[in-house]
Amino acid sequence: MLRRTLTALLLIPPVLYLIGWSPRWLFLLAVVAAVELGLREFFSLSRHMGYKTLPGVGYVVGAGLCVAQAPPLGGPQRVAAFVLVPLVLLIPLLALQRSTDLHEYLVATAVTLFGILYIGLTLSCLVPIRFFQPPLSAWYMTRAGQVESAAGTRLLLLLFLVIWAGDICAYLVGRPLGRRPFFSRISPRKTVEGALAGLAGSLLAAWAFVHWFWRTADLKTVILIAGWVALAGQAGDLVESALKRAANQKDSGTLLPGHGGFLDRIDSLIFAAPALWLALVVQGFWS
Repeated sequence: MLRRTLTALLLIPPVLYLIGWSPRWLFLLAVVAAVELGLREFFSLSRHMGYKTLPGVGYVVGAGLCVAQAPPLGGPQRVAAFVLVPLVLLIPLLALQRSTDLHEYLVATAVTLFGILYIGLTLSCLVPIRFFQPPLSAWYMTRAGQVESAAGTRLLLLLFLVIWAGDICAYLVGRPLGRRPFFSRISPRKTVEGALAGLAGSLLAAWAFVHWFWRTADLKTVILIAGWVALAGQAGDLVESALKRAANQKDSGTLLPGHGGFLDRIDSLIFAAPALWLALVVQGFWS
């Protein structure tokens, strides 16, 4: 527990700096590094499952997804046209060239594609969130009638606060008080009580953030988005647990003392980031 707490305390300051004050190029570089570390551990888990992959292609395409979403390249249509479409065509061809046994061909293609989508595409959503330019919508407006200039930074802070609060509350309540298993075949230690406490903690963190730090935002909208993001984060936690169980591994790696691997630390973020970006896109259509 002590090592886990110390590791978390050491990680919080650089993460907050990257979110709120770092130059754009440094934030983009950090997201690319996170994608590469996540893919490295994913491919390691895949090898423990007995699957062959194309890690070199995965690293290149994962980084490309992040860069494609950064200004001035950013945009859903361009990402689909210039990254995802060539990806679908390139990986099956490379897998065909490297697979000496055709029985391995489909597996290598499918696992590599899944890893890129599961890690690269999801985490790359952090880039457009940070550089988000909001529409003229009421919950973004300042009291002077202007669009919130730091909306992207505030949204990213909200994302991490919701995830952190949910993880902490789920851990503190689920460990001593949890009785009813929650998907026991995937993760026996997760409980219904812990999941509910995590959701409550996420909503409370979102309320506190709006109440004290983002008073111009609409509270009801933020709470709805926070609930959606929190549920997505819990789903991401379950998916990563399923991958570790399939690979017969307790942790995804040993990078972070007390936490295990890098994926163990960002498992909730993997689903929460695209969930937030999807909410912003849908909200933009309704504006």
